[in-house]
Amino acid sequence: LSLLSLRSIVAFILLLGILLLGAVPALAEIRLEVDAERQWLRGKSNDVTLSLLDEHARPVAQRTAVISVEGRWTDAGGDLQGRELKFGADGVLRLEGVVVHSGSGAFSLQLDDGTTLQASTRAIHPMWPLLPALLSIAIALALRQVLLALTLGVFSGAWILGGGPLVAFRIAFEDIVATTLTDPFRAAILLFTAALGGMVAVMARAGGTRGLVDMVRHWIRDARSAQFATAVLGLMIFFDDYSNTLLVGNTMRPVTDRMRVSREKLSYIVDSTAAPVATVAWLSTWVGYQVGLISDGLKVVGQEGVSAYATFMSSVVYSGYSWLAMVLVFALVLMRRDFGPMYRAEVRARETGKVLADNARPLQDDVGLQDNHDPGVYRASLAVLPVLAVLAGTIAALWYSGRQALLSSIGPAGLAEVPLRDVFAEANPATSLLLAVTAGSIVAVLLAVGTRTLKLSDTMDSWVDGAKAMVPALIILILAWSIGDVCELLRTADVVVGAATGNLSAQFVPTITFLIAGFLAFSTGTSWGAMAILMPIVIPLSFELSAAAGLSDAHAQMIFLASIASVLSGSVFGDHCSPISDTTIMSSMASGADHIDHVRTQLPYALVAGVVAILLGTLPAGFGISPWLTLPIGAVTIVLLVRFVGRPIGEYP
Repeated sequence: LSLLSLRSIVAFILLLGILLLGAVPALAEIRLEVDAERQWLRGKSNDVTLSLLDEHARPVAQRTAVISVEGRWTDAGGDLQGRELKFGADGVLRLEGVVVHSGSGAFSLQLDDGTTLQASTRAIHPMWPLLPALLSIAIALALRQVLLALTLGVFSGAWILGGGPLVAFRIAFEDIVATTLTDPFRAAILLFTAALGGMVAVMARAGGTRGLVDMVRHWIRDARSAQFATAVLGLMIFFDDYSNTLLVGNTMRPVTDRMRVSREKLSYIVDSTAAPVATVAWLSTWVGYQVGLISDGLKVVGQEGVSAYATFMSSVVYSGYSWLAMVLVFALVLMRRDFGPMYRAEVRARETGKVLADNARPLQDDVGLQDNHDPGVYRASLAVLPVLAVLAGTIAALWYSGRQALLSSIGPAGLAEVPLRDVFAEANPATSLLLAVTAGSIVAVLLAVGTRTLKLSDTMDSWVDGAKAMVPALIILILAWSIGDVCELLRTADVVVGAATGNLSAQFVPTITFLIAGFLAFSTGTSWGAMAILMPIVIPLSFELSAAAGLSDAHAQMIFLASIASVLSGSVFGDHCSPISDTTIMSSMASGADHIDHVRTQLPYALVAGVVAILLGTLPAGFGISPWLTLPIGAVTIVLLVRFVGRPIGEYP
């Protein structure tokens, strides 16, 4: 053969070999997917789902593997080290109740064909989840820098989640803050808050707010009547805490300023007649959420046939903190007494006319909220009608959105049988509030322009200025929500609940529940989050411990109802004490108060109501004493404390 022919044969053989090798299927590459909590807590129960997939993401079934872990892991079957695991027909293996006693969370699987797959989770000390919330609270109170405190809290949580400072930036902004901004409910609340600020600015610029002050000053003669009117208005807007806070604070601020009521006292009254009212009202945006949680808890203990709404209504009388917080407000107002830092704030306001402290940093600026320089005759209708439009619009929108939700689930035939409370329970409160404030803003603009009080350009400039004035508070609100999300990712609630429910007797379930709910809401800044965490735990816990103790049916029922109420009112108590709570922030914002001053002056009052609620509420209920007896005694105790601990506040000349 010639040299050319030999080269041709060799080339042909090589080409044939390449083609044959390409036709032979390669060994399937197997990968391991781990579905588990982002963080595992050492010493706590964790669940993990392992999935075997090929290169086309198809399940690899019926494989066995030997697990090798770093440190020591156990589950109900004992030590996991070296155990043979069997994957199912779907290529999935679920390990439940895994406890990491030591190690970082890394592990590997050696398959039956000798392939080794590496994987890891992150196991952290169970106290780390408390750090972000406690750090935020400490910095906020020590340095009076709420924005810095919340930012550091979010970043520290992201650091714990990611394991380092660089990845913490990505987690903080992409996984936490961005998620907060894209949540439909939260986005609607942010828009509602900004739009309400714009509406109030138009009312003020057109002279409506001044007109309202002039109208009510004939019967609001002094600081006491101004505070009383504020508290009554807070009770009247019982159907939603957000609209209550923002409407009452913004509407009454000019009135209380004129009567030399400190912004600290205004924000306290606003805060204490918002959530406490909404959580016990028979009809509110809270009721649907609370009843839903109770319903889920009843299913856990096999009580599906029991009405969750009837259970909620039966528990309302046990919500000692909510009732006593309202009693304390009216006692302080009507008796013209205060104590603690609130007393000093009120004396300053009465004697000097300074409704804010010299170093105060109010969450809402007064830019865009001033009267028109030449408004002619001040018209109260320019303020009253937009507010009424928001109130009426909120109720109408809640009713409509609730009906639409029910219409899609049960159809028009069953809708006629649905009571109004269930319609409101199915409503979308955030969207309803946004629609209502849009209507209110339109009314405010049309009135200002239609009465020729303001030009259209000035009206729109005022609306924008008012919305911009809310930006600092909106940023803080976003960060407060983000702290709550960080706590959820870090399983902060698991740490708190696990530490508090170790050895517990049935009689102390309501009291311990109240304290845990308060601490959860305090540290996470969300009463609704605390409710959602505790209700599924507390309902079965009260059932089981009462049965184990051999208590009578009446006594067990009392503990059951008191425990439910302790979840709800305890969460509100924690909210009132927390500088990172969204409702506390919104109270400061609507009242134009320095947020830390609001928290600092409100805290003693919240603690007084909380202590009395425990001593004359949750503790007696746990031992079978009726709240119909203890609640009036608690109210009298509050009045006596105000009388003998409080110091009189005079009126300015």
